[in-house]
Amino acid sequence: MKVVILAGGSGTRLWPLSRQNSPKQVQPFLDDDTMLQKTYARLRRAFAAADVYVTTMRDYAALVREQLPELPPQNIIGEPCRRDTAAAIGLTAVRFYFRNPKEIIATVHADHFIDDEKKYLQVLKRAEDVVKKNPERGALIGVKPTKPETGFGYIKMNGQFFTLAEQKVFSVERFIEKPELAKAQEYISQWQYLWNPGYFIWRVDTLLKQYKISLPEHYRSLARINRALATPREQETIEREFNKIKPIAFDYGILEKADNLLVLPANFVFTDIGNWRTVKDILTSDKEGNVTKGEAVALDSADNLIYNFTKRPIACVGLNNMIVVATEESTLICREDCAQDVKKVVEKLKEAGREEYL
Repeated sequence: MKVVILAGGSGTRLWPLSRQNSPKQVQPFLDDDTMLQKTYARLRRAFAAADVYVTTMRDYAALVREQLPELPPQNIIGEPCRRDTAAAIGLTAVRFYFRNPKEIIATVHADHFIDDEKKYLQVLKRAEDVVKKNPERGALIGVKPTKPETGFGYIKMNGQFFTLAEQKVFSVERFIEKPELAKAQEYISQWQYLWNPGYFIWRVDTLLKQYKISLPEHYRSLARINRALATPREQETIEREFNKIKPIAFDYGILEKADNLLVLPANFVFTDIGNWRTVKDILTSDKEGNVTKGEAVALDSADNLIYNFTKRPIACVGLNNMIVVATEESTLICREDCAQDVKKVVEKLKEAGREEYL
């Protein structure tokens, strides 16, 4: 099985550290290693370097090579432009199909924090075995909920299952968008609901058949790309056809339309590092509840995230439940409960033509 790290996002909610030329996946949020480096190191515990791939924006390929010097250069799949995850995964599938139509691929995210790496890797390996025995079906990994979470999508399993190497495998009944709190509280008390972390395992010929059914326009462009691979027209065709594709997420374009999916329930905890509040929640705080990085002084202040990437000290007095992030170019100050709205700052700067800060 080949494991593909999805690393093409922009991470606007993590501005000002995450920026257009150096997005969140190549930034060190939790310690000195970047999210991409952490994900790669996690996978290398169970997979050879030759079996790990990264799909990212072509503009980020040099950063990926710099951060993952062990990764073979040909294992970086460059997307010519941003067209969402259905296009990115489709392009990846075509490249593998060209070499081996029966190749199994797993897609994982560059920006996830995993609490139990052993369980995570174990269920990935089991998913590979499931797809080997069920090549006409795609497999997902679902995580058993530990709290009524409204920030994740859910997978509903039906009652049919089989067991493979002590792993129960269920059929997927349906997908549920991020629910209201009352619904999330219902789901946590019912065995058939799982969080959807977005880990997908398919044989590439089966996956491309699903594109043909569910996203025929994507499929036509991908088929043209496939015919041009290893010819003088390869780059020109990828550029033209990928740009034609209408952006849509893989979940909406493929998963929600498929009727033959399997899901493996798992017990590890994952966190999508999507905003500054999630960064704060993961890290260990001091006795006042402050999480700091870099030179920072906090007086009569509690429950703050203070990240300083400059050589100048940051001083906070009487500050509570705030996020303060300083880089050499920009500074963010916001209430913790407004962390999701940081992307609006990026939109405002873009409207104002302040590209140098994006």
